[in-house]
Amino acid sequence: MDYLKTVVPSQLLAERGSNLVVINPGSANIRVGLAKQDSPFSIPHCIARRSNQLPKLNVQDQLLNSQVTTAQHMEREKAYDVIASLLKIPFLDEEVANNSVPRKQMGRVDGYNPQNTRKDGAFTWTDTHVKDLNSSVPQESSSDKSVIAESLVQNEGTELKEPTLAELKFREVIFGEEALRISPTEPYSLRRLIRRGHLNISQHYPMQQVLEDLHALWDWILLEKLHIPHQERSLYSAILVVPETFDNREIKEILSILLRDLRFSSAVVHQEGLAAVFGNGLSTACVVNLGAQVSSVICIEDGVALPNTEKTLPFGGEDISRCLLWTQRHHQTWPQIRTDILTKPIDLLMLNRLKESYCEIKEGELDAIAVVHSYEDAMPAGSHKTRLTALNVPPMGLFYPTLLIPDLYPPPPRSWFHDYEDMLEETWHIEFPRRSDMPDGLYPGSNVGLQMWDNYPFVSMKPKKEEKVGLAEAITSSILSTGRIDLQRKLFCSIQLIGGVALTGGLIPAVEERVLQTIPSNEAIHTVEVLQSRTNPTFVSWKGGAVSHLPSFFFFHVWVSFVFGTMQMHLFIEFAYAISS
Repeated sequence: MDYLKTVVPSQLLAERGSNLVVINPGSANIRVGLAKQDSPFSIPHCIARRSNQLPKLNVQDQLLNSQVTTAQHMEREKAYDVIASLLKIPFLDEEVANNSVPRKQMGRVDGYNPQNTRKDGAFTWTDTHVKDLNSSVPQESSSDKSVIAESLVQNEGTELKEPTLAELKFREVIFGEEALRISPTEPYSLRRLIRRGHLNISQHYPMQQVLEDLHALWDWILLEKLHIPHQERSLYSAILVVPETFDNREIKEILSILLRDLRFSSAVVHQEGLAAVFGNGLSTACVVNLGAQVSSVICIEDGVALPNTEKTLPFGGEDISRCLLWTQRHHQTWPQIRTDILTKPIDLLMLNRLKESYCEIKEGELDAIAVVHSYEDAMPAGSHKTRLTALNVPPMGLFYPTLLIPDLYPPPPRSWFHDYEDMLEETWHIEFPRRSDMPDGLYPGSNVGLQMWDNYPFVSMKPKKEEKVGLAEAITSSILSTGRIDLQRKLFCSIQLIGGVALTGGLIPAVEERVLQTIPSNEAIHTVEVLQSRTNPTFVSWKGGAVSHLPSFFFFHVWVSFVFGTMQMHLFIEFAYAISS
């Protein structure tokens, strides 16, 4: 403690941040890095394992429901026309008169305009074979490498020849983006570890297998990206920044992996929305997390997450990408190629890139010349130059979710949620000893009780309920559920957008306008403001987890609702953000 009183903050950040690993798992990507880093590694949250039984790539999501019913199709077309009216563009089946550029005109090209700064480069298929020591896979153990080295020494002096196809050896495990770029002709099973904000557990992908794959992927990241060997793991601690969608059972299983399998000396759990507030140096905000497969809303007051304000929406950035494909096919601007995001994950990578490069929210017709790639079985990528149209429609699906028609991933069996060791309930009614030097109501065990939580009763979150509304309605409902007009006004002016979708052009003014229109007329609220993020919205929650590694911050995080006043707490958060910047 004497050291903490005299140490310089920058010195503390450098010393304590070098042995702290911050982990922020998401449905599509996991962000991992040391607390001292400016930004984390972002790696697709998937793994591919060699299969002897499958003749081609198998995506292990057998329970996926991707069928679009007639009613859903009609609702989608209706939503498109509503959006078209708002954006002042032609309706779905309306022909544009005197269009000088025919929408059906397209052609194959050998490359793309080098002056174009858009990300139009093609992806390459992953090499799934091991040919020699230099091409050995990163996940090989040291013992495997020694065996290979010994065999090379024994064969020294013999004539080297190019291995034939029969002699090629397949890589047993492939991680991250490489797993998504495996050709459909290869004998692998692709597994996505998290779907729609939950562990991807089903009758075809049992819990034990999910946890084993998660351990293998995270272990590979620690070895290959952070260069932390197994024998040094006990010198490191982990900060786990979990999404609001995670349930207590899932958090406990992941903590077991961190401490038991990955061998961290200790681990601390932070909530993603709360970490996002810390990452931007705030104390009160309405955090809107726009992820790849799920979106969530939660309100934070004075550094405390309000449980009854949480809203979960079953759509995200990948659904916008799928909607982009549907829109182009309807307008016949998509090349005559076989694009299948279910059996060819590489096509989803391409669509995500096109969405990030060209989609934005603005009035008027929004077209762009883009290069679309075709990925046929193990063949080099083909390039097709075409004019994409109505690029401002897909992101508006955030406000009109019937346009997106998200794929359905059923939740784990209900028995999964029967957790008889609930971490929250265990400590909820603990009686703490009374301290005579603390004022009533500010310390656990005081006679007055926990006044701060009187208006926010504990709500069980197992299983978590998804909302069937648009983003603006979810934000408004979340804020109004606080029940206090002063807090509501503050939250409506402190909306914080995080996640990859938050980078969409024109999204901030669209959220402000749509939320303002959604507020009931009998509410005395006339201003809505989205705060500009101080750091990249994609990893602001990870940044908040890194900020919270200060030793005194752990004490602050646990006892804040009992000990500190609002002004003191706000200043502390600003101080933590300042020394981490």
